[in-house]
Amino acid sequence: MSTTAPGPSLSLPTSSHSTTTAATSISELSLNDTYTPRYIDIGINLTSSVFHGSDNGKQYHEDDLEDVLQRAKDAGCQKLMVTGSCYNESKSGYELAQQHPGLIYSTVGVHPCSVKRIDSHPAGPEAYLSSLRTLAQEGSSSGYVTAFGEIGLDYDRLYHASKEDQKKYFVLLLDLAEEIGLPLFLHSRAAAVDFEDILFPRLPRLKGGLVHSFTGTADEMHRLVSAGLYIGVNGCSLKTEENLEVVKQIPLERLMLETDGPWCEIRPSHASYKLLNKDECPPVPKQVRRDKFKKGLMVKGRNEPCNIPHVAYIVAAVKGVPLKEVCEVAWKNTLDLFGMDKTA
Repeated sequence: MSTTAPGPSLSLPTSSHSTTTAATSISELSLNDTYTPRYIDIGINLTSSVFHGSDNGKQYHEDDLEDVLQRAKDAGCQKLMVTGSCYNESKSGYELAQQHPGLIYSTVGVHPCSVKRIDSHPAGPEAYLSSLRTLAQEGSSSGYVTAFGEIGLDYDRLYHASKEDQKKYFVLLLDLAEEIGLPLFLHSRAAAVDFEDILFPRLPRLKGGLVHSFTGTADEMHRLVSAGLYIGVNGCSLKTEENLEVVKQIPLERLMLETDGPWCEIRPSHASYKLLNKDECPPVPKQVRRDKFKKGLMVKGRNEPCNIPHVAYIVAAVKGVPLKEVCEVAWKNTLDLFGMDKTA
């Protein structure tokens, strides 16, 4: 591994669980020139209208999804798993996977903030769940759908769905996941106790899973890992010094990388931002406001898969390990759980 002059390192609290005694700066983790990083973005919301130039019904610019995909590939992101947050999004994600075999895969599920859609289905909840089952089974058998989710609990946004409704449908969706036999793509926000009480007793009958966009405590993370689950890290996992200490403690063999775009970008206000060495992180195209869009440029405030190297660089810096180690273990973990090898 080649080295350059060290930059400022991150000061983190010490912990008996830490994988290193001190965090390492990005510049201390430069790669051997013979290694080309490769990434899998396990959480990307490509069905969002913002990747097609519109937002809240207003068209701001032309559809630039293909440019987004090309930028992802140029950055070394070789596989993408599109998140399904309801039946319609899940179906759209499945269709995207069929259009881009070998690059895009998808999940099928209902986000906890979207469970009211099950109740409000014209033919009733059973019909909605039946449609979800059929879609997941078809997608799983074809190899394009690699996970069941996004499912779980979110107590930060109870204005979307009550705790009782979320818990009721989390149970029913876990029953469906057991029937279908796909690994889980999970969401837990400010709901650790109920999330674990519902999920953990069922895990022996399920195919494992990932808790994505993790922002919980170190104790919560250790309980999830001890239960055999993986942890997904993105910009929202890297906001505060406390977040970085949690990431430092995630065992590499349980780590996966994601952007959760178009959200969860790494911002200058984040504690992790100072670890981004602009001389070593892969450059990205200039960003412009969406109303000033020009083809080939990124849209300001819209996170994309091409930003996933930044997540990996920060994780490597915080854990004090070579970037190559983070990239390769995350690659292996993702394929071990989700497969992604059935399409050409």
